[in-house]
Amino acid sequence: MTFALGPALLFCPGDRPERFATALERADAMIIDLEDAVLPAAKPQARENLIAAEVDPARVIVRVNAPGSEAFAADLAALEHTDFRTVMVAKTENAEALDAFHERFSLIALCETARGVHAADRIAAHPRIVAMMWGAEDLVASLGGTSSRRPDGGYRDVARYARSRVLLEAGAHGKSAIDAVHVDIADTDGLDMEAKDAAASGFAATACIHPSQVAVIRAAYRPDAETLAWARAVLDAAADERGVFRFDGRMIDEPVLRHARSVVSRVG
Repeated sequence: MTFALGPALLFCPGDRPERFATALERADAMIIDLEDAVLPAAKPQARENLIAAEVDPARVIVRVNAPGSEAFAADLAALEHTDFRTVMVAKTENAEALDAFHERFSLIALCETARGVHAADRIAAHPRIVAMMWGAEDLVASLGGTSSRRPDGGYRDVARYARSRVLLEAGAHGKSAIDAVHVDIADTDGLDMEAKDAAASGFAATACIHPSQVAVIRAAYRPDAETLAWARAVLDAAADERGVFRFDGRMIDEPVLRHARSVVSRVG
């Protein structure tokens, strides 16, 4: 099982089925949310909407409520009546909780609490995990904090640590990593900066909460013409070389070639 739905993953509340088709049309994949975006009283209707949804299941992720919550079992029961097979597990805090899912499901663990980030290595090792995501706001709330960001808009150190840990543990176990949402919809510059950093750092995708953010994320993950030309040229040069060689005044070895392959892969 692999994850290949990025780079722009758009959340859509499960109680707003009239938005499903538009969200899927605008983004690379849609995350139908049964958790935070849906009030408790509306969750039963959201599950009915999920069952009735006529959208491509291959491009849909369903975010279920946290394992152990009252809503979790009902979410799993609803999934059994659908063709959706990629599930994002909110507030994943231990690998054992993921055993509740049948092996036909591909799971994305959302590590967004102190316990979840602490257990990221064991969660990433679970055989049904295909990707790991982190979340800043719930993480800080779980620590008793009040804000994940500094006054200048940048993440506080604890959020940066969580982001790095989830990315590293995902990579160590051969899984993909998804970057957290940028909640300030109007801050396109901040989103662009974070999405570019995510792509350069190795994230496979970035989640978002508004359709206007999709284009920004896609552009950030797409290499510019100069970088793409360099990557293709250095890979062509490598075909005639053995081991380490010099290209445009720079030493080229296998790690650099892997960087180049990653650049090319982002444009298909």
